[in-house]
Amino acid sequence: MPTDTFRAFLATQTEGPVERTVESRTVADLPEDGVLIDVEFSSVNYKDGLATTAKGKVARISPIIPGIDLAGTVSADGTEEFPVGTAVIAHGYDIGVARHGGYAEKARVPADWLVKLPSGLAAREAMVIGTAGFTAALSVVALENWGITPADGPILVTGATGGVGSTAVSILAAKGYDVIASSGKPDAEEFLRSLGAKEIIPRSDLADEGGKPLQAMSYAGAVDCVGGTTLANVLARINYGGAVAASGLTGGASLPTTVMPFILRGVALLGIDSVQTPIERRRAVWERLGSDLKPSGLDSIGHDLGLGELDETLDAILRGEAKGRTVVDVRR
Repeated sequence: MPTDTFRAFLATQTEGPVERTVESRTVADLPEDGVLIDVEFSSVNYKDGLATTAKGKVARISPIIPGIDLAGTVSADGTEEFPVGTAVIAHGYDIGVARHGGYAEKARVPADWLVKLPSGLAAREAMVIGTAGFTAALSVVALENWGITPADGPILVTGATGGVGSTAVSILAAKGYDVIASSGKPDAEEFLRSLGAKEIIPRSDLADEGGKPLQAMSYAGAVDCVGGTTLANVLARINYGGAVAASGLTGGASLPTTVMPFILRGVALLGIDSVQTPIERRRAVWERLGSDLKPSGLDSIGHDLGLGELDETLDAILRGEAKGRTVVDVRR
């Protein structure tokens, strides 16, 4: 196979369902600008599922090579900062949405979107972490910056079996926090405890649509991956002066609460965005992900599949059935 030809997973919008195929492409099919990367691994995120369905309304080009995460090695068009042979990570910005992404053996990415692979991580480990783990790390850093320490009390993590949630559980537990994990999966207890969760509560505990805006103070802080009614009930249970780092909306985009947690208990709602995180901050957080924020149990969080096995996993993540992190070995 010529060196400029590579395999790619494509999502093509038709008059009916989005057509998903694995096809051969050439470097000429990639954007003209940026650094050429030999991709080794990508991962599966909720946004990837949205990008491959007509109702998702995420993909802005068609056909598109999805995959908002990628890890690999610079193979051509390197720069002074990222010469050929440099191991790199890229995620967020327009990758896998308005620009071809990581579900292919090659990708082209602007140099100012690249992160050097930290010395403490292998390429596969970086994709077990991926956007989801990076979002989890941003959430933990936000709680740290708010001043919340392990001595302040337990931290609640909602949607704890998902990519963001499971990584947040692992990072927080390794940092010495008592982690309370909320999950709707009855068979998830062993998995969550293996990541370091001290206690598991059912999703239904936070599902009361008529929950009071102020409830018994139970948590120093929280990492919320769900939104909606769940987030409203989480805010109602945060200790005085605590904070919630919120990054998800799988439970809905509305927030049915009042100002009371904010003005009577001084609770902070910290919004977490991983897509447009400025590159210098992105690189700094990745350095920490290779050192003090490196999640434990990466092997148990991640499992691998190839490009030809993506269909069912993309559908499953949209149904809320994913557990842990799925790594895409693009050469498998």
